[in-house]
Amino acid sequence: MSATSASSTNSSPDSSTDASSTERPAPAGAAPIRIGVSACLLGDAVRWDGGHKRDRFVDDELGRFVEFVRVCPEVESGLTVPRPTLRLVGTPEAPSLVFGESGADYTPTMLAWARKRVEALAELDLCGYVLKSDSPSCGMERVKVYGKGGMSVRKGRGLFAQVLIERLPLLPVEEEGRLNDAKLRETFVERVFAHRRWRDFEAQPWSLGRLVEFHSAHKYLLLAHSPEHYASLGRLVATGKKLGRAQLREQYGRGFAEAMARPATRGRHMNVLQHMAGYFREQLDDASRAELHQTLADYRAGHVPLVVPLTLLRHHVRRLGVVYLAGQVYLDPHPKELMLRNHV
Repeated sequence: MSATSASSTNSSPDSSTDASSTERPAPAGAAPIRIGVSACLLGDAVRWDGGHKRDRFVDDELGRFVEFVRVCPEVESGLTVPRPTLRLVGTPEAPSLVFGESGADYTPTMLAWARKRVEALAELDLCGYVLKSDSPSCGMERVKVYGKGGMSVRKGRGLFAQVLIERLPLLPVEEEGRLNDAKLRETFVERVFAHRRWRDFEAQPWSLGRLVEFHSAHKYLLLAHSPEHYASLGRLVATGKKLGRAQLREQYGRGFAEAMARPATRGRHMNVLQHMAGYFREQLDDASRAELHQTLADYRAGHVPLVVPLTLLRHHVRRLGVVYLAGQVYLDPHPKELMLRNHV
């Protein structure tokens, strides 16, 4: 489904005020990759000045693979387009949302709407959320908070973003500005698709054996993001019979999400690549072994992106029929069309 048609809400400012009434939870088994997004990032003219902040990566690239749920907190909570500007005032820990010119406090209205809206979003089985940076309603971090004398510090978080993150702490959330960083973009997209896989796992009949299979398939992806979490999740699975089903699922799901939130590093990728290369030690001829060794060395030195050794490893996995590695999510964690690993 395309980005322009995926959301069931309309893009006009007037119609977006009742957007939540037209959205429905995904039917059982449909499992869309559904992402909440600040509506202005998709080109909706909902900003205070009647403009938008369309983001090409979010709309053009990510939008090819996901359904978007458009949200504009300021318009949906009752404000017009155009409208007076809002800003955060007070302390970063407990700011108020006020109109810049009049000083009128909009905090109670925004919080009441945000809590209701986020509860509706929680029913939509979201796999991620992209927020508008610097926004006093949507900004995830480093939003200006004005104190006494009009001085500001970049230590705030938008009111809607705060409610969203508190209510859905395991949901992958990012700002569009941070997605310009290749490593942060890679991490966010991996988290989104990992979240979908975990939700699909939860939707199927439960068994400890299936959890073992899930954990095994994610071994190298987890190692690239957080070896500590991989080890702790392995211990959790190994002792799973001692825990109740609900407790085991909750603990594993939380640990899995926390692991994926840690950006993978070149060093950890290198460790994973060497582990995988070890499967071919006795199977490759001298020339192929030397080629693989040189490719890994080139990646370690930063001469080639990660996609180069991964492509070579995939080739050997297919050619030699290494079943265990063929089942590793690490080799294909998200649609190759996004081409994110060309940049890390």
